[in-house]
Amino acid sequence: MRKLLFPMILVIAFMMMAACGGDGESAQAGKKENLVVYTAIETDYLQDHLDLFEKEHPDIKLDLVRDSSGIIISRILAEKDNPKADVIWGLSVDSLIMFDDDGMLEGYNPAGYEDLIPEFTDQKNDPMHWTGIAAYMTAIAVNTAEMEKKGLPIPESYADLIDPQYKGLISMPNPASSGTGFLTVAGLLQMFDTEEEGWEYLDKLHDNIGVYTHSGSKPAVEAATGEFPIGISFDGRAIKQEESGAPLVTIFPKEGSGWTLEANALMKKDNVKDSAKVFLDWANSRSAMESYNKQFAITGIDLGKTPPASYPDDPMGQLLENDLYWAADNRIEIVDKWIEKYDGKSEAE
Repeated sequence: MRKLLFPMILVIAFMMMAACGGDGESAQAGKKENLVVYTAIETDYLQDHLDLFEKEHPDIKLDLVRDSSGIIISRILAEKDNPKADVIWGLSVDSLIMFDDDGMLEGYNPAGYEDLIPEFTDQKNDPMHWTGIAAYMTAIAVNTAEMEKKGLPIPESYADLIDPQYKGLISMPNPASSGTGFLTVAGLLQMFDTEEEGWEYLDKLHDNIGVYTHSGSKPAVEAATGEFPIGISFDGRAIKQEESGAPLVTIFPKEGSGWTLEANALMKKDNVKDSAKVFLDWANSRSAMESYNKQFAITGIDLGKTPPASYPDDPMGQLLENDLYWAADNRIEIVDKWIEKYDGKSEAE
């Protein structure tokens, strides 16, 4: 497990206060409080967020554990009886709902929560057990140069993706290890009149899949390089590859996009640190939302900004109807069934 650690700023402790306890007293003594944070936020955006937090809260040292959502989820579940994390930051909300159902989360209303879009807040608990910071959605990254070479049209919809002409040309994230993979599958299962129809669609899509990746970003990267010219990924990564100069176009399916929230929560522990609450206050603040907006068009606070050119004019209107609680309650069953049916095309871990 890779750890990203905030650089330690050396300070001189006041010896006469060395014995003081409590978060406030430690800060007064010039000591940094260590806070263990688990996250699945993309690494190339993460450091900007961390730099902002350190600037605003230099008295708190973050011990950050970052990995793909599937790995982070497995680690949290494995540590259920002895949680190591103080805070979960930027993990799919269906995972947090699942943890909450197991009594693993502590309620807390972060400062300024009234400014959050209602869909980004826990509507079942007061104080809230989770808050959303950004929404990300299914997007299709398509290599235009490769499509031209093959004489193929650019797919515009989920319906197009099951056309036999795209056989072997598509990569997609594995929902067992990728939050993007799961939100895509959960969205498709809810898009049809019945769940059975959703699985029938996935059977047809499977015929055209070249590989299932363990990263939500990788299909967009593979599309950019042409390895698999059609990549089912998520909006931020597809658009970043497009903006890098790759011969790529980002497609938002005509039917709508599966989606979920990146969300935060406090882990339930015998001693919930005050600094953990400070972190959640910051993570839901307008300044943090401005930082998330570098990656996400939809953030927990409406910043009133025009979405990037590649997005639909109304990104919220692109989102399929999605019962987040249904997705959480059925996550294990969905993933197990998906693995049984389709895992043979997954890349080696």
